[in-house]
Amino acid sequence: MKLRWDILKHYTLEIGIYLCAFLFVYAAVSKLLDFETFETQLGQSPLLSAYAKPIAIGVPLLELLISFFLVFKRSRRIALYGFFAMMVMFTTYIVIILNFTDFVPCSCGGVLEALGWTEHLIFNVFFIGVAIIGILNERKAEHDYLK
Repeated sequence: MKLRWDILKHYTLEIGIYLCAFLFVYAAVSKLLDFETFETQLGQSPLLSAYAKPIAIGVPLLELLISFFLVFKRSRRIALYGFFAMMVMFTTYIVIILNFTDFVPCSCGGVLEALGWTEHLIFNVFFIGVAIIGILNERKAEHDYLK
């Protein structure tokens, strides 16, 4: 019975990590396909307007890079830290914009743009949780390997 649980846990975690990679690929491609709109929306942000161009270029590229490294076991742990950091930054940005500004631009692309702010926060928190579980699992696996 323990073996089945371990296999289920392993595949559930793998699916979660691949969902993280898919999320970032999807988000990056959506931003790049409608780059002008993404850059314009960043320029309308009261927090990011001064840095709209470098952020508009950097965020999708970083999302693609993190996604690439999530796929490979050897680079997965550092990629999970990157994914976690990006998701925390996105979530923090949403919370700040919602609570401290009058204008709330949405620079998300694709299906994510259709989410309300509450749903978006729940969505982000879910993926932050997946990243935390992945990080803890990778650390445990490394610890077990070194024993």
